[in-house]
Amino acid sequence: STPAVSPQIGSHRDISHESLSLFRLLEPQIEILVLGTGDRVERLHPATLKQMRECGIAVEVQDTANACATFNFLMNERRMVAAGLIPP
Repeated sequence: STPAVSPQIGSHRDISHESLSLFRLLEPQIEILVLGTGDRVERLHPATLKQMRECGIAVEVQDTANACATFNFLMNERRMVAAGLIPP
C-alpha cells in the first residue's frame, strides 16, 4: 500500500490528525513530535493532540525558532524525535 501523503501546510490551521499521518508511519516509531508554528506559538485543536497521544506520540508545539532548538536538544539526548516546521 502507498503511504498517505500529507497535504500542504500553509499555517497552523492546516495541522490536523490527517496532516500528521506521516509521523505516525515512521519506523522506528517516534516518541516526540516537535511542531514549529511560525513566528509565534499557535494553539492546535485539542482533538489532534489527543489523537497523537493515543498513538504514543507526545506533541510539543512552539514557535519555529524554539522548535528547532528543542529538536536539536532532543536529538542530542538520543530521543526518537521528529519535527514539523512552518517557516517564520
